[in-house]
Amino acid sequence: MSSLCHASAVMVVFMALAVSVGAEQLEEKSCDVIGDESSESQTERALLKKLEPLSQMRFNVTVEKGKTENYIYHFRVCREVNSSQHDFGGLVQTDRQGRRTTVIGRINETQVFNGSDWIMLIYKGGDSYGSHCSGEKRRAVIMISCKRGVTASSFSIISEEREKEQECFYLFEMDSSLACPAEDSHLSVGSILLITFASLIAVYIIGGFLYQRLVVGAKGMEQFPHFAFWQDLGNLVADGCDFVCRSKPRNAPAAYRGVGDDQLAEESEERDDHLLPM
Repeated sequence: MSSLCHASAVMVVFMALAVSVGAEQLEEKSCDVIGDESSESQTERALLKKLEPLSQMRFNVTVEKGKTENYIYHFRVCREVNSSQHDFGGLVQTDRQGRRTTVIGRINETQVFNGSDWIMLIYKGGDSYGSHCSGEKRRAVIMISCKRGVTASSFSIISEEREKEQECFYLFEMDSSLACPAEDSHLSVGSILLITFASLIAVYIIGGFLYQRLVVGAKGMEQFPHFAFWQDLGNLVADGCDFVCRSKPRNAPAAYRGVGDDQLAEESEERDDHLLPM
């Protein structure tokens, strides 16, 4: 009985280890800024969080230079290109002829900073050069430029600087709306006054309507606040418009009318012969 319990306990331990290892493998590693975690600035953390929507996307670009250089570059933002390798490779070069893989930059050696409309992401700690750049480790520089309305597009390689003794790098670029600054919606003074005026009118009409209906108990058009005043105001405005826009004074005498020919005709003589004595 004790041997059976011992075997069960060993099985439970092995299952727990397997689950923990599987969970660790499923959890993808993310960018780790160079230096201690305590030395990371708020700006760096904010930029990495801003780029988080791109982490689930994969970017590839093919480069052909004659028959000797034929590569595919694989890139992910703050994620490993191949998580099964556990090599922290965030930007990887694959030779299409020999299928040899070279890590250009690793996400555990990340630098990030930005400007007004761009974000620069740098992966350091890549595989060492052979005969170039004094054998130092490769480095990938990704320039993410602002392009509104596009989550991510136009990933391409610009150049590879490897003719120097030190500080060699691969330069890539891509477009993304995540690099764009926030749009400030500034309202003009006129817009603010118009919004305020419209709000006051709405409050006046709705509040007055509720007061007239619920408190005063008005019905029909009487529910409109100050209905009698607004009714008279229309007449007053009409009178004022008539007074201002009238082209003649109110008390001007009637215009002179000429005498027509019909008025100048001789009046017919009244015949009074019948009144004479015979």
